[in-house]
Amino acid sequence: MLSRLRLPLLVALMALVAPLIVVTTPARAQQAPGSENYSSDEIVRAGSNFFGEVSGGLASVVEHAVAQYGLPNGYILGQQGSGAIIAGVRYGDGTLYTKNAGQHAVFFQGPSIGWDFGGDGSRVMMLVYNLPSVSAIYDRFVGINGSAYLVAGFGMTVLSRNNVYVVPIVSGVGARLGFNVGYLKFTDRRTWNPF
Repeated sequence: MLSRLRLPLLVALMALVAPLIVVTTPARAQQAPGSENYSSDEIVRAGSNFFGEVSGGLASVVEHAVAQYGLPNGYILGQQGSGAIIAGVRYGDGTLYTKNAGQHAVFFQGPSIGWDFGGDGSRVMMLVYNLPSVSAIYDRFVGINGSAYLVAGFGMTVLSRNNVYVVPIVSGVGARLGFNVGYLKFTDRRTWNPF
């Protein structure tokens, strides 16, 4: 009886989450002289200092992100923990760095659902593209975590909302297996409500 209820419940939850997913191809950002964007070298240097290692894997993931989305005008350095057994949840915190608006504390949390099992704890660097103001980060960003770009222990996914893209780059410990759909909600204070 319980297994007969799982499939309809999973289908119903996917139907609720599916309209949130927007598949778009972002325009490549252009860097003008005196721009507020970060160069690839600045991002790799900040990431290497944060992750505690100089890694060809990190450089490769950053190069891939820059080739796909251009140069970011912000980035977040932080840590996160997550776990899932079909439905999952993620919590984290960090600091948003921008050239024109300084540093700001951010907290993020969000649910996921899919064929996903395990848990992990990790440091995370998130590249932020097309951020018009600091307040624009405090919203929900949708993504598909199964479509990751992986190299040498670093992974990258893409989240989006209203032409603002957040690209988390993760290096951490744990074991996760599967494919999930979910979102991250960014806030200016800690909350335990992932929705």
